[in-house]
Amino acid sequence: MDIVIKLSQFLMSLSLLIILHELGHFIPAKLFKTRVEKFYLFFDVKYSLLKKKIGETEYGIGWLPLGGYVKISGMIDESMDKEQMALPPQPWEFRSKPAWQRLIIMLGGVTVNFILAFIIYIGMAFAYGEMFVATEDLKDGLLIENPVMQKAGFQTGDKIIAIDGEKVVKFDNQMNSKIVMAKQVLIERGGLQKTITMPVDFVDQLSKIEKVSLATIRMPFVVGAVSEGSKNSTLQPKDIVLRLNEEPAKYLDQAKTILEKNKNKLIVAGVLRNGKDIQVPIQVDADGKLGVQLGGLDLESLEQLGYYKVSKQEFGFFESFPVGIQKGADQLVGYGKQLKMIFNPETKAYKQVGGFAAIFNIFPSTWSWEVFWNITALLSIMLGVMNLLPIPALDGGHVVFLLFEIISGKKPSEKFLENAQMVGIVLLISLLLFANGNDIYKAIVGK
Repeated sequence: MDIVIKLSQFLMSLSLLIILHELGHFIPAKLFKTRVEKFYLFFDVKYSLLKKKIGETEYGIGWLPLGGYVKISGMIDESMDKEQMALPPQPWEFRSKPAWQRLIIMLGGVTVNFILAFIIYIGMAFAYGEMFVATEDLKDGLLIENPVMQKAGFQTGDKIIAIDGEKVVKFDNQMNSKIVMAKQVLIERGGLQKTITMPVDFVDQLSKIEKVSLATIRMPFVVGAVSEGSKNSTLQPKDIVLRLNEEPAKYLDQAKTILEKNKNKLIVAGVLRNGKDIQVPIQVDADGKLGVQLGGLDLESLEQLGYYKVSKQEFGFFESFPVGIQKGADQLVGYGKQLKMIFNPETKAYKQVGGFAAIFNIFPSTWSWEVFWNITALLSIMLGVMNLLPIPALDGGHVVFLLFEIISGKKPSEKFLENAQMVGIVLLISLLLFANGNDIYKAIVGK
């Protein structure tokens, strides 16, 4: 069932993005009276799952879910229809239109991608608001368990003050992704500020370890369940550990340290049970464990217990616009930085480039509309940026040639465009093989 939910989200998101991207080309083409021969979701290599011709355009669904396309008459594209291009230009063909119209048609897809992402972020701000913990309220700092972060110089209890000079005012899901791409991080430790210079190959180092969050909120030790055969039947589900052997254990990381010092010992634990502070004897085993499963608390429960002050901000319809636009802009800048890292050999970030399997694995195995729309917005930005890369066969390659034509007044020959398209297709296939090859390699080696 889990894989069905993941697959459903993956195909739904991918289909939405492809259809809207191709509509971005289709609509201006129609407005400029350019004939569109095909409009396809997925690729129809040899045959289609569904197809229907309406007017001059054949609409269909292909069997190969690796993208989609619109086939515009008189345009040199992946179809490489040389027979059509050998005939005299017709008024309804792409090649017969003014350069500025052709430019708008080519930019239509990525424009829709960016607009879609901003619309989604605006809608999410209005529908869900924002819940977070302000940096100033993280009085005991963050939990740093990631060994690569520790090697870089971070410690549990550190407060992240600024990332690359940008002040961090709240802890949210974006902070970790910003740390990944950071050059310098300003922290506060013991009342003193310190700047940590991030390793150039930070991303590569992260890829060599098990996936562990870079920085998280410190959580209390909550008993989820007592394992069968455990010697600690004195503990009950939902107990919150406060003290161990009279040492404060406000957070789980503190409790782990105390338990490690008391292996094979019978000690006393102070726990919060049903609102009452009680003491119970517990047995620590040879591994420093108690034989219990960990539980968790949501932010609202943590606030009620006095751990954190949780801020929840709701936005009206018009207030959602600047919030969503800012979120979209941050994601766009962030993805641009990721690409820069990928093309910098020193970072070795290219090893983490993923294909369709990587995208599939982004989606959770449980359905959440908030998560779905968040991922879809991010993928829309990624699709838009990737299509703008100046590679022939991508929208960006066509845009480069059109800008050259507009600036110079000289149109590249059709032979040159055909050759460039072939080079672009080879390069694009190479990138797809590399990205999906990375997925296969990671699946084999388990990283």
